[in-house]
Amino acid sequence: MRRTDIRNIAIIAHVDHGKTTLVDAMLKQSHIFRENQQVIERVMDSNALERERGITILAKNTAVIYKGTKINIVDTPGHADFGGEVERVMNMVDGVLLLVDAVDGPMPQTKFVLRQALQRGHRAIVVINKIDRANARPNHVLNATFDLFVDLGATEQQSEFPIIYTNALLGEAGTDHMHMSQTLEPLFEEIIEYIEGPESDPDGPTQLLVTNMSYDDYKGKLLLGQLHSGKLRKAQQIARIDHDGNIKNMRVNQVFTYSGLNRIEVDEVSAGDIVAMTGIADANIGDTIADVDNPIPLPPIKVEEPTLRMTFGVNTSPFAGRDGTFVTSRKIRERLYNELDRDVALRVTDTEAADTLLVSGRGELHLTILIETMRREGYEFQVSKPEVIYHEVEGKQQEPYEQVELEVSQEVVGVVPEMMGQRRGELVDMKYRDDNSVHFVYKVPTRGLLGFRQHFLTNTRGQGVMNSLFAGYGPLAGSIETRNLGSLVAWENGETTTYGLHAAEERGTLFISAGVEVYEGQVVGQHIREKDLEVNVCKKKHLTNIRAAGSDENIQLTTPHNMSLDDCIEYLADDELLEVTPKIYRLRKRLLTHNERSKASNRDKRLEIRD
Repeated sequence: MRRTDIRNIAIIAHVDHGKTTLVDAMLKQSHIFRENQQVIERVMDSNALERERGITILAKNTAVIYKGTKINIVDTPGHADFGGEVERVMNMVDGVLLLVDAVDGPMPQTKFVLRQALQRGHRAIVVINKIDRANARPNHVLNATFDLFVDLGATEQQSEFPIIYTNALLGEAGTDHMHMSQTLEPLFEEIIEYIEGPESDPDGPTQLLVTNMSYDDYKGKLLLGQLHSGKLRKAQQIARIDHDGNIKNMRVNQVFTYSGLNRIEVDEVSAGDIVAMTGIADANIGDTIADVDNPIPLPPIKVEEPTLRMTFGVNTSPFAGRDGTFVTSRKIRERLYNELDRDVALRVTDTEAADTLLVSGRGELHLTILIETMRREGYEFQVSKPEVIYHEVEGKQQEPYEQVELEVSQEVVGVVPEMMGQRRGELVDMKYRDDNSVHFVYKVPTRGLLGFRQHFLTNTRGQGVMNSLFAGYGPLAGSIETRNLGSLVAWENGETTTYGLHAAEERGTLFISAGVEVYEGQVVGQHIREKDLEVNVCKKKHLTNIRAAGSDENIQLTTPHNMSLDDCIEYLADDELLEVTPKIYRLRKRLLTHNERSKASNRDKRLEIRD
C-alpha cells in the first residue's frame, strides 16, 4: 500500500550548488512564515559553523504542505567528507531532487550522492539551478547529467527523469529555461506527480530504522526515521533491536512530526511519515524500533569506511589548562565516544597511551569540523598530523585514492601538472572551457592531498577551484614529499618582542606578532629552507652607551600569517602537534626541548646507518 498524502524527498547536490537556498524558497512559498516575519538566509543552516563556512554539515528535516499533500524535505550536506550523512538519509526518503549548477554541471560530489540514491532504487528529479548566471549552459549540463546517470548504471525508469530549471534565489522555476514561472509551482507539481508516496503497512508491526539523532535540552535524545510499518503512539511500549540483534523493551515518551521548521507533538503517527521520538536514551543510529510482541529488525545502515586518521590527546604543553574547561583524558574520551552516536562515518579507538585516542574520518574537513566543535564546547587537547589508513588486499598493502577536479585560469595552467606530478597524480581528463579556464581531472593518492590545498591556492593566486571524491583503494604509489620547508621554532619561554621577531622574519614567514607569550619548542613561523631553525623571538635590545633600549619601536614588522584551523592541520609535519584550546591554536614540536630533539635526531641517524 502506498500513501498518496505524503512525499519524502532529499535534496542532494555538490557543495555550493544551492540546496539550502532552494529549501528557503520552498518554505517561504509554502507560507509557513508570517507575512511580516524576518527570515534569515539559509534558515536550515542552524549550526554556527555552517553559517561561518557557508556549507551544510548536518542533514536536517523540514516539511511543507502543497495542495493537501505533505512533503517531508531533508536538506543534506554537499561536501564529500560528510557523505555519511547522505548515506543514512537515503534510508528514510522515497525520492530525491538532484540539484546541478547551470554552469558547473555535475561535480565529484554529484556523482557520489546520485550513486547512493540510485542504489536505493530512488527516482530523481533533476533540478538545474542558477539558470540566471551569465555563463549558464543548461543544454550542456543536461547532457552531462544524463551521461552521469548512464555511467552509474541507472535503470531505464530512473534515466527518464523530469527536468526543472530554477533560480532558487528568486524562487522561480519552469520546465523550459526560456519561460520561467515566478513561483516554484512547477517544481512542487513535479514532486507530487513523479515521486511516489512511501510504501506502508499501517496494520503491520511497528518498524522504524533510527536514521538520525539530535538532542534537546528539555526532552533529551531525539531519534528520527521513517516509520516503515505499523503505528507509533505516545507512551507506547516498543522493542529496541541493536546492531548485534539484542532486544530491549522500552517505552516511547513523546512522538513528533515536522511542520515547517517546527516539531509538532502528536498522539499517533501512521506508517510512511518521518517521525521523531523521545524516551529511548540508549538507542543509536542504525538500531530498529520494533513491535514489542513481534520484533522484526530492519537492515542496518552501512557507510563507507574512513580514509584518514589522527590522534587526539591530552594537552601536554607548558600552557596546558589555561583556557579549557574540559582538559582530562576522561572528558576527551567521553566526548569522542559520544560523537559516535551522531556520526556513523567516524571511528574512535584507544591506543597504548592512556591519554591518547585514534580518531578516523572521511577526510581533513570531517576531522577539522569535529575539532572546531569540541573547541567551542570548552575542550582543550592536542592533535597530530592526519595520516591515511592503509588496507591489505591479498597480502599486498593498498592505499586510498581520490578523484580530484581542479579548475584554474589559463594564465597559471602550468602549475597544476607540476604540483600533481610531485604528488604522484595521474591525469585522467583535461578540458579548455569557453570562460578562459582549464578543467583537470586527476587520480591522486590521498597522501598527496595532505597539505595540498594551501599550496594550490597560493600558486593559482587564490583563484583555483578544487574538489575531490574518494575513488577507492589502489597499490602504493611510492614516496611523496608533501612539505619541503622547515619550521621556525621558539628557542626559549617568554614574550615575543619586536626586536626578536624582526631578526626572525628574515629567515621565513612568521605566524605570531609581538607581545605574545610563547614556550620553548613552539612553532612560530615557516623557515625558508628545508630544515627547522631555532630562533630567539623573545630577545630584547638592552641599553648601551651607544643606543637606547627603546629605539626598536621604529621597527616595522611584516603582518604575520594568521593561521586558521584548516591551515594549521595542513601545515603539520610528522614531528609536530597542534595544541587546540577554546581561545587559540598553537603549533608545537612533539619534543619541546632542544636536547630531546637532538637525541631523537641522532637516534634516527644511527638506525638509518644500521639499516
